[in-house]
Amino acid sequence: MIKGVLAETEDHMKKSVEALQLDLKGIRTGRASPALVERLRVEYYGTPTILIELASISAPEPQLLTIRPWDASALKDIERSILQSDLGMTPSNDGKIIRLTIPPLTEERRRELTKVVAKRVEEARVAVRNCRRDGLNDLRDLEKEKLVSEDEFYVGKDDLQELTDKYIQLVDEIGKAKEQEVLEI
Repeated sequence: MIKGVLAETEDHMKKSVEALQLDLKGIRTGRASPALVERLRVEYYGTPTILIELASISAPEPQLLTIRPWDASALKDIERSILQSDLGMTPSNDGKIIRLTIPPLTEERRRELTKVVAKRVEEARVAVRNCRRDGLNDLRDLEKEKLVSEDEFYVGKDDLQELTDKYIQLVDEIGKAKEQEVLEI
């Protein structure tokens, strides 16, 4: 029973780490990457839709992204979403395709982005700790229902803490790697 609780908690922690990785892909570095804009929300016929569902996104050059919508009427909506986002880029539209030139990051913008990375990493740490809290509550419930002994509860609690420490360390490593990538010139 304790193993089941630990396995379920680990699964939730893995999902928190995966969400962090996906989130950090959208933070701009000096290179063009479709991940910068693919999760951007676009108001498409009154429905918020992610950009990757509306267009093909490619990076033909290291400093350029091209967005080719499947429906030409979505061009203005995509352009508006890019302008309203915190990407800090101005799209150019030729009627069929949107081009985004990725300007080099200034030192000040790099510092701002490292703060954003640190904030997202802290949110992931909190998510992992929340998973630990939920797992600990499950273990307490098992002990209250007399399904596990007090000794088994404490062993499970220690295992849960080791699991938490492992995932917190993983989150920190991911965050440090992204900060270095952002600061890299």
